[in-house]
Amino acid sequence: MAMKRVAMSAVQALSSSGGGGGLFSSTVSRHLHAFLLFMIHAELFRIIKYNSVIEKASAGGGKKIVGVFYKAGEYAKLNPNFVGCVEGALGIRDWLESQGHHYIVTDDKDGPHSELEKHIPDLEVLITTPFHPAYVTEERIKRAKNLKLVLTAGIGSDHVDLNAAAAAGLTVAEVTGSNVVSVAEDELLRILILVRNFLPGYHQVINGDWNVAGIAYRAYDLEGKTVGTVGAGRIGKLLLQRLKPFNCNLLYHDRLRIDPELEKATGAKFEEDLDAMLPKCDVVVINMPLTDQTRYSFIDVYGNCNCAMRLFLCAVRGLFDKQKIAKCKKGVLFVNNARGAIMDTQAVVDACSTGHIAGYSGDVWYPQPAPKDHPWRYMPNHAMTPHISGTTIDGQLRYAAGVKDMLERYFKGQDFPAQNYIVKEGELASQYR
Repeated sequence: MAMKRVAMSAVQALSSSGGGGGLFSSTVSRHLHAFLLFMIHAELFRIIKYNSVIEKASAGGGKKIVGVFYKAGEYAKLNPNFVGCVEGALGIRDWLESQGHHYIVTDDKDGPHSELEKHIPDLEVLITTPFHPAYVTEERIKRAKNLKLVLTAGIGSDHVDLNAAAAAGLTVAEVTGSNVVSVAEDELLRILILVRNFLPGYHQVINGDWNVAGIAYRAYDLEGKTVGTVGAGRIGKLLLQRLKPFNCNLLYHDRLRIDPELEKATGAKFEEDLDAMLPKCDVVVINMPLTDQTRYSFIDVYGNCNCAMRLFLCAVRGLFDKQKIAKCKKGVLFVNNARGAIMDTQAVVDACSTGHIAGYSGDVWYPQPAPKDHPWRYMPNHAMTPHISGTTIDGQLRYAAGVKDMLERYFKGQDFPAQNYIVKEGELASQYR
């Protein structure tokens, strides 16, 4: 009871320093003594509970589960539903520990001395998120001898080397549909910000300026403009529905046509040939998953990054390189909430600098978090943010519930909802083959 002895010494010191009837009277001393004892007992209870969890897990019934999320710091206490951060831990800590599982949560994910790296050899389940991705490389998979399940709290599992995961017989799953509304709404917001040339006006107010002409010369109505989405999955389809009331000309490119009834309801026109669609668009929205076919190789741009950051480099030149961007009309606007690695970083910078791209907005970068010298931070005509579109409070609650559901099923040996699988016990989902 060393902690109790320290507390008693502190009380005695405070009591003696005040003298009789001083600031630290006997009454105050008793209250302070009681408070310190309460704090000691609470800490001892926490330690006993933690040791109990470890003992249960080591006894064979529990599993070691590691979650990697962004740290919230002072913001963690401002909203009880803020569960997507380290402090919130998806709201599943008590539930997991009550069953004897060992649940470790961290934001420290990169490099050989990171907290995540310490747990790689013996973790069984890894939970990560697109908003603060833990890069699950082939090297990490080889060292994770006990790893069986990788869960994405959200949608988009490109931070996992899927081929290596399949070769190792792992299961990789995500909470499909959990933040579709969140991302589609954010895309609509970004379209309006770019079309209306909102940011220069905002910056004028912040800087104490007033120059209407500096905004109005490039501000337009969204009505009548042609918006094309590259990809018409759940997010792309919802965006088309959200855009319908704005009376835009809507185009979409995808491997498959959407449902005829939805096509009719939105007035969206299918464009089989992407190269033919791009010159028609005033606004291009990226809504495709990141695959080997859409990924741009960043080896020239980030050749000095560590192996985790240079994940999955391949020979395929990504979908939107210099040549693809050149097919767009001059003054095109881009919104990309899909993945940063779909774009050629420098080609975007160059096109924004020349005005070929009149505005570029998105919340996805490569790598993430974006380095302080990432060129997208400093290119002209951008409206970039950190990766936030899918991690609204509503989105967090949905993907936290989805993760809990899949963990429950995993513990019981039950299958997940079919649409959640990216890799199922070593077999890649069809769209990733």
